[in-house]
Amino acid sequence: MSADGGRRNSANGPGEILAMIRRGDVSTRAEVGEATGLSRMTVAQRVDSLLAAGLVREEGAGVSTGGRRPTLLRFDVDRAVVLAASVDTTHTRVAVLNLEGLVLHEVALTAYISDGPEAVLKSIAQAFLEVLAAVGRSPREVEGVGISLPAPIDPQTGRPSQPPIMPGWDDFPVGEHIRLVIDAPVLVENDANAMAAGEQTAESSDCRPLCLVKVSTGIGAGMVIGGHVYTGSDGGAGDIGHVRLHGEKAVCQCGSHGCLAAVASGRAVARQLAAKGIPAGHGRDVADLLAAGDAEAQALVREAGRRVGEVLATVVCVLNPAELVVAGDLASPSLLTGLREGLYPNSLPRATRNLDVRLTRLGERAALVGLTRLVVDQVLSAEAVDARLRG
Repeated sequence: MSADGGRRNSANGPGEILAMIRRGDVSTRAEVGEATGLSRMTVAQRVDSLLAAGLVREEGAGVSTGGRRPTLLRFDVDRAVVLAASVDTTHTRVAVLNLEGLVLHEVALTAYISDGPEAVLKSIAQAFLEVLAAVGRSPREVEGVGISLPAPIDPQTGRPSQPPIMPGWDDFPVGEHIRLVIDAPVLVENDANAMAAGEQTAESSDCRPLCLVKVSTGIGAGMVIGGHVYTGSDGGAGDIGHVRLHGEKAVCQCGSHGCLAAVASGRAVARQLAAKGIPAGHGRDVADLLAAGDAEAQALVREAGRRVGEVLATVVCVLNPAELVVAGDLASPSLLTGLREGLYPNSLPRATRNLDVRLTRLGERAALVGLTRLVVDQVLSAEAVDARLRG
């Protein structure tokens, strides 16, 4: 056994040191030694391996505690890029970001998921090449790719799992399809989960439990607990759009009657507006009417928020999150007001006394930022980095 201790030496390999630097736990070699208990020589070897691999860079000088000022260690967020695509029912956002989640260039595509996976993914792959070219990067500089879909994603296969509003997408090999164009690891995630990860990333080091509800053409929730996205046993966690409401008989796209999505989604509100003679076909149309100050749309969205809040009351009582973030096409003061009206009367005061209910801070970029975090966490996990450095 080495002087550093066999178990401790293994647990504090280069990958774990990189993780500590990324989190901001340490910023100098001396701090690495204090945090890990490793000898100066071992710290030097492991930090040097990270520097040689381009994962860490040295810059500036820290505060001296006696003697020379120490050189600071920083995660090199510009050494490579991440490609991300946030897919919705009628549109998609595609972006190239640095490893910290800063958007370098993005484009919006009109892409209908009803056209099927091959058509949508072909458009995304082409857009990936375009955004890379726009910032002077090549496919070889892509650390990983993230794609979010409005569907449950099987955590074992990374494929859509019986998505109720995506005919033709069930079990489709999304990652394999993208890798035909971009030869890099591909992570596929549910859209609400990706957005939740993005919103928490925007809170810096804050790892308080967070729940995000996305109200667009469909309705779904994403949860981050202990700093990790909670997916459930097979990717179905957060599928609140298909909770059935007592006394409701509206037919849902999943084939059931009375689902929350059939009553309070963007599609449902659009249907109600159309019945009143106001042209609307899906959630994006409702968003446009809200932006224009349409009183009828505001009233219907507020009522939709009440129904969503009633369902979220159970979620809040079970999970006791610190934050409840409202996102999606219908995210607006009207929706937020209605949601609060449905949530608070149906929850125990204790469950909501410290709950921050707010609109998204990142808007349509939430999923892009969240995907970047999830991709980097995966491809640069401690285990992955150690394996990479071993060759």
